[in-house]
Amino acid sequence: MSQVSILPDRGVVSVAGADAEKLLGGLITNEMALLDTAPALHAGLLSPQGKILFDFFVVRAGDGYLLETASDKAGDLVKRLSMYKLRADAAIRDVSDEYVVAVAFGGDAEVPVVEPEGAIAFVDPRLPGLGVRVLVPGAAESIANLGAPASAETYHAHRIGLGVPEGGKDFVFGDTFPHEALMDQLHGLSFTKGCFVGQEVVSRMQHRTNVRKRIVEVSAEEALPSGPLPVTIGEAEIGRLGSVDGARGLALVRIDRVAEAQRDGMPVTVAGLPLTVTVPAFATFAIKASA
Repeated sequence: MSQVSILPDRGVVSVAGADAEKLLGGLITNEMALLDTAPALHAGLLSPQGKILFDFFVVRAGDGYLLETASDKAGDLVKRLSMYKLRADAAIRDVSDEYVVAVAFGGDAEVPVVEPEGAIAFVDPRLPGLGVRVLVPGAAESIANLGAPASAETYHAHRIGLGVPEGGKDFVFGDTFPHEALMDQLHGLSFTKGCFVGQEVVSRMQHRTNVRKRIVEVSAEEALPSGPLPVTIGEAEIGRLGSVDGARGLALVRIDRVAEAQRDGMPVTVAGLPLTVTVPAFATFAIKASA
């Protein structure tokens, strides 16, 4: 049987109206056309310098779209989208108080679940093993039929075990490039669509020989301290520890420096604990030194 967790730190933004698709299509990092064949897409809105300001899931709803995003960023996302709206026929609202965001995972959660009335359910477009996201209008009690209740911490342990980062926990909004946050590995970027905000920077990073900083899996012989904390080689800081679950966690690090340390037999540590550093199973990059 699957488990179901309410995610109180997730919010919802509505973008509706005749120009909603065109507005989003010109701004976000992924193709709106994906929604012709899939129930949801993963995308971000970047700064002109190519750094992640917001990341979210996009689903169709009525005459527009819902964007599931970090709840503490929902109001700022409304402001940012409104800044780009100009004369577009689009109503942009923070509707977080109208929805409960939940996720069903484990067991049979790889397939769509029976939805509460009016809910929108979709397999996580980043990685199916993460489960089924559910946007439920109204009270939290309506998710009771989705699975056995579990805490948000239980879901995040599941996420960490799969090596999938989350904004605000594993990388800093406004200070992280999409490749560093693994958006290229988790179906959050299109390299074939027309322009979007920050597209030139994303394109340049895609065509680099090696992206130097990445989020990776880390583990230790004992429980890791809660992040964020510096990851070091000797006295040199090479990254930051993010989400942790017991002795395992995620960290954004200079993978070229990790490769050099592994080659030279130097320990990579956090708070004095030696770390084993590995690439998530879904990832296509390797830990290697700069060319």
